[in-house]
Amino acid sequence: QVQLVESGGGLVQAGGSLRLSCAASGRTFSMAAMGWFRQAPGKEREFVADYIWNGGNTDYADSVKGRFTISRDNAKNTVYLQMNSLKPEDTAVYSCAAARWARDSYRYPNNYGYWGQGTQVTVSS
Repeated sequence: QVQLVESGGGLVQAGGSLRLSCAASGRTFSMAAMGWFRQAPGKEREFVADYIWNGGNTDYADSVKGRFTISRDNAKNTVYLQMNSLKPEDTAVYSCAAARWARDSYRYPNNYGYWGQGTQVTVSS
């Protein structure tokens, strides 16, 4: 089992920055990747970014590329999502997820077996 706890959400003005954290505990050695997803009211959950545990490769949704950065602190088993130049359309509940099995892509929620509780990010115009 893997437990995930997110933090760092909040209210920010457009153009501002936030950093989300996702602390993993439990059988973290078995993880293949961690990802961030978001869901706005009335919309489907969408992929934001992922981090491959072995190798450190990353992937980003086109909508956040160049503005968001995913990174990992090995010692803390924590993954971060640095969000810069935030826009009102970035408003959503952001959730981190952990995948145990190697996949060709980690853009799909079904490839993840563990989820955090989510943290609200609100960007005002």
